[in-house]
Amino acid sequence: MIVHRPTPRFVRSLPGLLALSVAASTATAQVAEIPEPSPGWSTTEIHLQYGILDTPSFAGGGSEATFVTTLQHASRWRSLDNFFFVDFLHGSNPAFNDDDFYGEYYPSLSLSGISGRDISAGFVSDLGILAGVNAGADAKVFKFLPGLRLSLNLPKFAFANLDVTAYIDASRGVRYGGAPREENSFMIDFNWGLPFSVGEHDFSVEGHVEYIGRRRNEFGSTVQWHVLAQPQIRYDLGKAILHKPGRLFIGLEPQIWINKLGDRSTDEFAIQGLLVYRF
Repeated sequence: MIVHRPTPRFVRSLPGLLALSVAASTATAQVAEIPEPSPGWSTTEIHLQYGILDTPSFAGGGSEATFVTTLQHASRWRSLDNFFFVDFLHGSNPAFNDDDFYGEYYPSLSLSGISGRDISAGFVSDLGILAGVNAGADAKVFKFLPGLRLSLNLPKFAFANLDVTAYIDASRGVRYGGAPREENSFMIDFNWGLPFSVGEHDFSVEGHVEYIGRRRNEFGSTVQWHVLAQPQIRYDLGKAILHKPGRLFIGLEPQIWINKLGDRSTDEFAIQGLLVYRF
């Protein structure tokens, strides 16, 4: 699960100015007051995943069995949403995914919440100012992702967001022992959660699909655009066997990565086993 997301995977000042101008014009156009947001909620999970993942050609190519342990957290406090995950990856290739850490953090500030106005329109329920950070240990990668979040009101979805951000590289590059520095680009990410039931059994399909634009690295080589899809298909095992719903899940996480990490020679289609415990 190296991204880019990815993660989340923002020109430095333009998205912020755009967010403020959109918020100002929308808040002026709408006059309906919205209710005071609830104080908040918090969810933290541990994920265990196993699958045969591809190694990009620039790291030697081939594929290897890879274990991924993920700490994932989502929370809301009034108008502020937080989401982060940290992956620990263990594989057999010393040049790729060998005892490596990768993480992403995305805080989002609701413009409806901070303005006290209903700025919904059609299937868009809210607009948010989004900031993001992506960081990888071995590759010494560090990205900033400022931008906008459209919260979507889609039938039966627990949540759905469309994020549009810049993708700003603040890595130090090869000179300092890391991956090559890259030009800035952009990211578009759709993330969602869709719960459903079959009889007395509870399931969900949740995850994200992202697109990151093409750019060049510090050697002038092209880093291709990529599409990364990581949906999770979960079954509530805790409800079925322990009579404790919403705690223990099993399932699958397909990983579909076209031009993996910008490598036009690597398209990945992997199925990973998934075990999730929710605190």
